[in-house]
Amino acid sequence: MAFSLPPLPYDVSALAGSGMQQETLELHHGKHHQAYVTALNGLVESKGLAGKSLEQIVAEAGKAGADGLPVLNQAGQHYNHLLFWQVMKPNGGGDSLPAKIGAKINEDFGGLAQFKEAFKQAGVTQFGSGWAWLIVDASGKLKVTKTPNGANPISTGEGTPILGADVWEHAYYLDFRNVRPGYLDNFLAKLVNWEKVEELLLNGGLKSGQTA
Repeated sequence: MAFSLPPLPYDVSALAGSGMQQETLELHHGKHHQAYVTALNGLVESKGLAGKSLEQIVAEAGKAGADGLPVLNQAGQHYNHLLFWQVMKPNGGGDSLPAKIGAKINEDFGGLAQFKEAFKQAGVTQFGSGWAWLIVDASGKLKVTKTPNGANPISTGEGTPILGADVWEHAYYLDFRNVRPGYLDNFLAKLVNWEKVEELLLNGGLKSGQTA
């Protein structure tokens, strides 16, 4: 088998009214994400990845440290983007959350406003390229974290990601230029698919279903 790039769960122009224009999605999904998939497939034989799931590859590459970076850079980014596309929707965001994820955020952060501030700060303070995450840790508690480049909470062993925001410049430069805080504000206010985040919370995270 080979890894593949699934279609977006919405039309390429669907997020334009929520702050992510069609050209951004065309380049980000069709070019950047596709490049990670192509590069990862090119590593399967030389790195002994055949038969392993995407999640297994990400976890093992993270544990391998510097030796695992060539694989993690591609496999991590493939997984990260699979999640990223799923946790957005047209006219998303807002302050009205599904009951279970809303209650969990209130319990673990003290309220939605506190979560949003923590998540935004994680994204703003990630130096260079990387990601901001909402995760479920080993104890079942929600936490906010961040990772550089293609790493994610599976590769670091921190927990299971249920929401991720890409803070590589190609994710927001066409829409927000160099204003990363504005991109993150818009992501939380207009793009997050909270129904999907709740589903991931209840189902133990994203199952990619992809195997080398």
